Amino acid sequence: MIILNKLRSSFSTKVIIWVLLIAIPIFILSVGLLYWQSRILIRSEAEERANSVLKTAMHRINRYLTTAETATNTYAWLAEQSMNADSLSAYAARLVWLNPYVDGCAIGTEPGVLPHYPKRFMAYSTRDSDSIRSFVDTEINYFHRKWYRTPQSQQKAGWMLYYDESLTKDGMAIYSKPIYNADQLFLGVISSEISLLHLSKIMAEVKPYPHSYYLMIDEQGRYVGHPDSTRLFNKTIFTVADPQKNSDIIALGYEMTEGRQGSMSVVVNGKRSLVCYMRLPQTKWSMAIVCPDSDILYSHNRLTYIVIPLLVIGLFVIILHSYKVVTVSIRPLELLLAKTKAVADGDLSVDIPHTKSTDVIGGLQNSFSAMLKSLNFYVDSVHRATDQKLQYNKKLEQTTQLVVESEKQKTAFIQNVTHQIRTPLNIVMGFAQLLDNPIEGALEGEGLSIDELKNIAGTMNHNTRQLVRMVLMLFDCSDTGRAESDALEMADVDIADAMKEALDYTYNLFPDVKIDYHFNLPAGFCVRTHRRSVVYSIQEVLHNAVKYSDGQNISLTVDKTSDKVRFIIQDTGSGIDEADLDKIYKFFAKIDGFSEGLGLGLPLTKRHAEDLGGDFMLDTTYKEGCRFIFEIPLA
Repeated sequence: MIILNKLRSSFSTKVIIWVLLIAIPIFILSVGLLYWQSRILIRSEAEERANSVLKTAMHRINRYLTTAETATNTYAWLAEQSMNADSLSAYAARLVWLNPYVDGCAIGTEPGVLPHYPKRFMAYSTRDSDSIRSFVDTEINYFHRKWYRTPQSQQKAGWMLYYDESLTKDGMAIYSKPIYNADQLFLGVISSEISLLHLSKIMAEVKPYPHSYYLMIDEQGRYVGHPDSTRLFNKTIFTVADPQKNSDIIALGYEMTEGRQGSMSVVVNGKRSLVCYMRLPQTKWSMAIVCPDSDILYSHNRLTYIVIPLLVIGLFVIILHSYKVVTVSIRPLELLLAKTKAVADGDLSVDIPHTKSTDVIGGLQNSFSAMLKSLNFYVDSVHRATDQKLQYNKKLEQTTQLVVESEKQKTAFIQNVTHQIRTPLNIVMGFAQLLDNPIEGALEGEGLSIDELKNIAGTMNHNTRQLVRMVLMLFDCSDTGRAESDALEMADVDIADAMKEALDYTYNLFPDVKIDYHFNLPAGFCVRTHRRSVVYSIQEVLHNAVKYSDGQNISLTVDKTSDKVRFIIQDTGSGIDEADLDKIYKFFAKIDGFSEGLGLGLPLTKRHAEDLGGDFMLDTTYKEGCRFIFEIPLA
């Protein structure tokens, strides 16, 4: 009574009962329909599978038959061309030897066709394991046998089934073709034999189910292929069936003997089975595959042992689910309470999703969701502002470091320029003081000799040229020099004359240097380019070659390719390490910080070459020093 009162007063219990009364019948009916539908689908799939396997076996057998048929037709033509005993024996043996699917070949002739065999002649070859047995028979009367008589009377080739217990223990599928001479006179028959046992083995290689098997009958319903060898050629599909009990097998027999294609469900040996059948192409034989229902529905029958426990489990789940329905109704409110507590504790990563529910709990959840999104938006804004400030400070620090580094580089550059200019200036000023008041020194008998004066003048001239060279390089690397190089005026330049100028300049700076000069261009060869840029570039590379080598193994080679003029400057100095290759084209960068120079020669040469449409490069394959290549276009 107490339990009944609780049931009456509990709304959730009433809902659960009503849900169960509706859900349980629907569940049981759905499972039953699915179970029955699965049985139908499995049988349909089995029929497709059986038909597919049957077609595969049919194609394989047809391939063997077609191969035998083609070979027989070929050798029939050869026999027509060469009708003699030796040739016919060779053809029969060769046909069997070259066609592994053919088990035997016989060639029989009419009386009098072969001169030495007036009564009859038959060449026969048969496959015996891995060897071929061939013989000639003149005693057997083969004229009335089916394989000879049928093509002779029908005057066409065809397949037939042949069984002779005196010759073989199993039947043969024979393809026979009549042989005629040029006047269409019948000469004999050539036939190829394939053992039906061989064909049965081929069919049995592929089975869709463990206990499925193939059978084959001829146009009269006689078994020519069956696992039960006692039925072969002795029984027909009609004689083994009881017309009263096995009408389905009788109907199957008529379908197959009519050469139709299809499938039937019949009872074979007391077992319901699916039989798929079709006619073998080019023959009057019909082939079928028998698949017992016990194999087809094996997995489905085992499914019964699973369906019953599933029904019990499903009913339990339905009851449990119905119980949960009511408790789940207040579940969102419990989750919302837990998330709001987490937000109150400072965890803003909590996700309160928006719900489509329009009841009180749904409205409350959506309000908290909107409030949490707004709060996250403002917190994210603060974080973004903080990140932007940190990034700004980082960029400011990097800029400050760049300014400090730039200041250091400027100081180092000024110190280097001052040092490089001060040295030649001091030399010039010193010799200028020495030359002061030359007449007074001469009166005292202490004047300078002519040779000494020439040396002083040469030294002053050398250092003056160095000063001019450095000033020109500083101008070229400035913005003004760069602007002028962008507006170069091109003219026809005599390459030989330009090289003479560059060599004279080098000899004036370094009188003792030896340069091996090779000019491989025609005399007066001109290129439209900028003369000063070319001369300056060659001078700078020669200057480096003299400065960083012994000055005795320097060469300048001028030649051309199909579209460029090449200037190759080579020395045997210390060379350039691979680690320093990236520095040689950077402005104000020097490999040796203590060496003379501003670090502008090679970078400016590279720039001039590119401004002229060419290139300047170091040949890294040359290991005995340095080999630089300066290129300008021909046009």
